[in-house]
Amino acid sequence: MITAGATALGTAILHGCASPNTPTTPASPTAGGDATPAPGAAGEAPEVTTAKLGFIALTDAAPLIIAKEKGLFDKYGMTGVEVLKQASWPVTRDNLELGSGGGGIDGAHILTPMPYMMTLGTITKTKQPVPMYILARLNTQGQGISLAESFKALKVALDSAPLKAKLAKDSKVAMTFPGGTHDLWIRYWLAAGGIDPSKDVSVIPVPPPQMVANMKVGNMTSFCVGEPWNAQLVNQKLGYSALITGQLWKNHPEKAFTVRKDWADKNPKATQALLKAVLEAQQWCDDPANKEEMATIISGRQYLKVPPEDILGRLQGKVDFGDGRTLDDPDLAMKFWRDNASYPYQSHDLWFLTEDIRWGYLPPSTDTKKVIAEVNREDLWKQAAQALGVPAEQIPATTSRGVETFFDGVKFDPENPQAYLDGLKIKSIKG
Repeated sequence: MITAGATALGTAILHGCASPNTPTTPASPTAGGDATPAPGAAGEAPEVTTAKLGFIALTDAAPLIIAKEKGLFDKYGMTGVEVLKQASWPVTRDNLELGSGGGGIDGAHILTPMPYMMTLGTITKTKQPVPMYILARLNTQGQGISLAESFKALKVALDSAPLKAKLAKDSKVAMTFPGGTHDLWIRYWLAAGGIDPSKDVSVIPVPPPQMVANMKVGNMTSFCVGEPWNAQLVNQKLGYSALITGQLWKNHPEKAFTVRKDWADKNPKATQALLKAVLEAQQWCDDPANKEEMATIISGRQYLKVPPEDILGRLQGKVDFGDGRTLDDPDLAMKFWRDNASYPYQSHDLWFLTEDIRWGYLPPSTDTKKVIAEVNREDLWKQAAQALGVPAEQIPATTSRGVETFFDGVKFDPENPQAYLDGLKIKSIKG
């Protein structure tokens, strides 16, 4: 039985009604990592000054990269933070399972459902729970669904239905991790067009940086991934984007900043220091004046290893879909801070868990309310935001963003997730 994972709202709020929040950066770090150290009494010093944080080569890893490059971790006393590239989401999972004490990592840029699946023990190598915390949402929007060049004549965009006659059971549709955000976006899109992703096609996992190369050699018909890989596919004239995910669900949640529960519980002050650095980096990343510099920094060899132009356009909301369509709308671009992008709403985590039940990754008996209460640490987010002097109007007062509406008119009410699940025509519930 699915249970609501958010505190009841007095009034359901349709998202997007609130006016955008203007980033309010507590400091103005400049290139070269010369942020001014934050003053504080000795008792406020972090328990440790080191942490190992993983990231995948995606634009939405920017807050961790910028926090490192701009000296923000140092500013809050975390002078030994390492930001380490991971080859894939399974590698990220394995290294989180190991922890830094076992040669792995303490935290990461991650697909939002993964900390839940690790906490439940459904994706760990040992099949044992590895308790995790979600400290912040790293971004909203900024992903895409792209198709091979051979499908361009179909003019497929938001409606996937025209693909049905062209796809077979062995047609490979790629995402980045089973039950992760990209898997859920492409499954939702296909199902909305009457294509059952569990029966009509073969959904396969491929690491984000390998998407374009695999499309080039014909290993897949389509993929869902974060930027800059959709833009790179178009720039290399190897395919086109059917949509960007902000069109699928405006201001949808995406990646999260996660840490191991045991590390955070042992080091609460260090956890706050990491969180303050990441939140400050998110504010910096969302300032339009910083977009070009950000693209240049994260494009580096040790990070995304792509030309800055593959990053910048879509980061600014300027989209060349590769089929003649273009878009210039910053409100559909990746957001790091605006419109409460950083806040880890429990209602959003509930949607991810509900979709993972829909597709058979989690059993219907999953106590979603219990696991959300264990993993989602919005209380720590609020503590860090208040310490940074974030204005009260930029700190959500509720755990829910209210009723969410998708591109096909379907609504998700976090107060009644079972009704949402019951209303979906295509699903693969197990157990």
